[in-house]
Amino acid sequence: MSFNLDQGLFQLDFTDHHAILGVSIDANSREIRKRYMRIAKFLHPDSGNASTPEEKEQASQVLSKLVNPAYEKLTQDKEVKEYMVMLKLKGQQANQQGAGDQLQSDVAKKLAQSKNVEAEYKQALADVAARQYESLNNFTESTGEISELNLVYLMRLGGQNIPAPSQSKSSKPKASSAAKPAPAAPPPPPKVEKKSPVEGYYGRAKELVDKQNFPKAILELRDALKFDPTNSDCHTLLGEIYLKQKQHTMAKVHLNKALEGQPNNEQAMVLKQKVEAAVRKKASGGTGKNDPKAGQGIKIFGITIGGGKKK
Repeated sequence: MSFNLDQGLFQLDFTDHHAILGVSIDANSREIRKRYMRIAKFLHPDSGNASTPEEKEQASQVLSKLVNPAYEKLTQDKEVKEYMVMLKLKGQQANQQGAGDQLQSDVAKKLAQSKNVEAEYKQALADVAARQYESLNNFTESTGEISELNLVYLMRLGGQNIPAPSQSKSSKPKASSAAKPAPAAPPPPPKVEKKSPVEGYYGRAKELVDKQNFPKAILELRDALKFDPTNSDCHTLLGEIYLKQKQHTMAKVHLNKALEGQPNNEQAMVLKQKVEAAVRKKASGGTGKNDPKAGQGIKIFGITIGGGKKK
């Protein structure tokens, strides 16, 4: 069974779990659980509204394929952390692509022009969510409307005004005796450069390295590489951490990746030389020809045992 969800955040190739559960983007875990229990009751074959076998099967599919995964995603700490990062990125992407022009629902178009976004978002979402699961015939439409509300809310949080919906072609302007010049458009707001998630992970990793907390630093860098697998800085720092822990193989792997992405990375080149020197030293037993203790043997009761003869 397929679910044709293609409005709001869904049109950006993103699964809007908040819309599926009918909760706001800033809903806490208690609100999410309360809403989930209510939906589960709606969709349960014994307590729900479904009467025919076909309706019961449809309710079961919605619960198992959409509702349960959404609840799991929004209640597991690690999962929800990554999800919220991606959610903000999708809001930025929507602003860049002008997704406000593609709004279909009236409630979303109204929110796009609202002066009190926070209050109207919560009220509009609650109104749609109240009827979302009363009938599965309306489920797709209601979920799409909620996702459009979420999309508008994210775009407005980003400080961008969404263009008003264009008028239909059939509407005609009123005749006037004298044409008035259109008011000059206000200058666009200055663009604020936002840090990417990778920079946040990398910055925290650097602080953890300074505190000698290598395991947590490695975790931060691995999370960063999920967003940018070829990031040279992250691979360089991982190489440095593994070198400090004398894990030379892992250090060399990440330093090679750092140089693949940025061949002129001087720090990676220096660290790679240190790794190779450490590997050579380990292969030679940790002693060299110039070791002053080499060849002296062991002294027991004043007698030297072993060692080479002096020439």
